[in-house]
Amino acid sequence: QVQTAESGGGLVQPGGSLTLSCTASGSIVNIYSMAWYRQAPGKQRELVASIIHTGRANYQDFVKGRFIITRDNAKNMVWLQMNDLQPEDTAVYYCKAAGIDYWGQGTQVTVSS
Repeated sequence: QVQTAESGGGLVQPGGSLTLSCTASGSIVNIYSMAWYRQAPGKQRELVASIIHTGRANYQDFVKGRFIITRDNAKNMVWLQMNDLQPEDTAVYYCKAAGIDYWGQGTQVTVSS
């Protein structure tokens, strides 16, 4: 099965930007939807954004206008561009392929001054 590996997290000041990368171990061309989730300390994991194979994206309200999800089926990669980051965006971010029961280790994003 396709496994995903996240990278690109780090420490950023409020208002800053980061771009997360997700590398899949196999082809994602036939995977209908790829998504980014996040889990903040003491909270449930939540969906952030998803993108289907055609490139159409959906965003949760709390990131609309700030985050952009993209995918490249030829490169088996998905990205999450995060702008205007706020302390409440602090979390471990995960990339997930729909229909595949696999979670990577995630990448930590910390927003703090």
